[in-house]
Amino acid sequence: MPFLNWLPKINGRDLRADFIAGLTGAVVVLPQGVAFATIAGMPPQYGLYAGMIPAIIAALFGSSRHLVSGPTTAASVVLFSALSIHAIPGSPDYVTLALTLTFMVGVFELVLGLARMGALVNFISHAVVVGFTAGAAILIAAKQLKYFFGVDMDNGGNLTELLFRFTQHLDGINAYAVLIAVVTLLSGIATKRWLKRVPYMVVAILVGSLLSVGLNAWLGTDITHIATVGALPDSFPPLSAPVLTLENIKMLAPAALAVTLFALTEAVSIGRAMAARGGYNINGNQEFIGQGLSNLAGSFFSGYVSTGSFNRTGVNYESGAKTPMAAVFAGLLLIFVVVLVAPYAAYLPKAAMAGVLFLVAWGLIDWHEIREIISFSKRETVVLAVTFFSALFLDLEFAIFLGVMLSLVLYLEKVSKPRILTRTPDKNLPNHAFSTDPDLPQCQQLRFVGVEGSLFFGSVNHMEETFGKIRVEHPQQKHLAVICEGINFADLQGSHALYKEAKQRQADGGNLYLINVKEGLWDALEACECFDKEGSRNVFQSKSAAIHAIYQKLDKSLCEGCTTHLFKECSGTVATHAKS
Repeated sequence: MPFLNWLPKINGRDLRADFIAGLTGAVVVLPQGVAFATIAGMPPQYGLYAGMIPAIIAALFGSSRHLVSGPTTAASVVLFSALSIHAIPGSPDYVTLALTLTFMVGVFELVLGLARMGALVNFISHAVVVGFTAGAAILIAAKQLKYFFGVDMDNGGNLTELLFRFTQHLDGINAYAVLIAVVTLLSGIATKRWLKRVPYMVVAILVGSLLSVGLNAWLGTDITHIATVGALPDSFPPLSAPVLTLENIKMLAPAALAVTLFALTEAVSIGRAMAARGGYNINGNQEFIGQGLSNLAGSFFSGYVSTGSFNRTGVNYESGAKTPMAAVFAGLLLIFVVVLVAPYAAYLPKAAMAGVLFLVAWGLIDWHEIREIISFSKRETVVLAVTFFSALFLDLEFAIFLGVMLSLVLYLEKVSKPRILTRTPDKNLPNHAFSTDPDLPQCQQLRFVGVEGSLFFGSVNHMEETFGKIRVEHPQQKHLAVICEGINFADLQGSHALYKEAKQRQADGGNLYLINVKEGLWDALEACECFDKEGSRNVFQSKSAAIHAIYQKLDKSLCEGCTTHLFKECSGTVATHAKS
């Protein structure tokens, strides 16, 4: 219970700052909550409910000072994608499934947190997050075409289906709805650009709503046909309950797991970013627990899936929040603000909401990160592209799984091929330091190689193939010295592979030597008893000691005709033979 640590330390000054930040956050979440609920296919008030009790619980049980939880774009899009195929969006059955999914997500998050699996989010690469978010952003805009242009069409399905369906309804475009949407969009852009301290979503919705009221008063609703959100219930969040039937659990489990992974990634990433700016650390496991408890509580207080909100967290930080009490205030104040403003939602046109969501969608596409990923790595670019197009044309939860799996596959493919480079003493470097220059002369009996990567079951085959190739192409180099600075650990299979190579070398009249062995590798070799007392004599902790010892085992008759003189010991042997 982290709040037991920080709550007694709050002073009056911090409490005032947190109250102001909380009030600001409560005002900002009003248009966002309604917008996110629209994206999720939920009745508008549920977006506001998701920002009340869940925000309070997450603040009390999380470890971040500034993270604010609630409904988010990504979670809303995934929720809609997962549930719209099972029930009609906005219907009682749909709401029940959403609450059940929220409960299951809370259970998953809580279990992962209690099991100390906070590092799990590290397996979701940044390219997956950027690609998924960009794909979701385009889907958000596409699903709002219905309201932006005032046409009567189904806004379900993937991007291709949405665009095709829209082209079939071009003759039904409502010019008044388009006007409201465009004015809302432009006012939001102008506010965001020139009045940065003012919540642009609030201004945009007010402008769009006032324009709608003016058009209806001037021309009449029979002519404008401007659809509105409708009045919201002016009450506290009602009690609710998930329906945990076996059929529902089986049906929603894949979606719940996908939402859990992405929600936790979003929350922990935002929490880490704010902690870096605030000069403190967060506990990933505790954030898992806080998010899990918030969704469990939310499912009983009419809140659908909530997670860390970047917009609300940013507003909270910029508003001067000092402790998690700011998020608690935001949730409490939102309850009372909703009661006051709920009746006025009847004047909120859906076209204005669509204009705001176009702005939200554009802001989700991180062009800077996309360019950076494309220029940095082909592997990451592939992950980005696959996740992006999967989000557009496949199920969103499947896009997350596909991106994560592809990231892991590419990572494993990379680490399964550790770099094995020939190392040679370079006379032009201080102390004849080792170099990887392929043009440098080699000792005709001894080869040095550096292995950069750990030895485990996935990389053993690559190492064995490389060592075998060296034996075939350079049979006279019967002695092989492995510089182990880059080997952090080895498993049983990796240890056996080194032992096997040593025995093969010994059978050919040479041997295998290990230099600069790290503790992880040495512990593995000892555990499998691959190197006995005699074998341990071939393990060295410095290159000079290794060269001096290995040199004594070389065939001196072959050294007589050698003019390379790579090692200091070579000159002494030549002089001795010349004297005799």
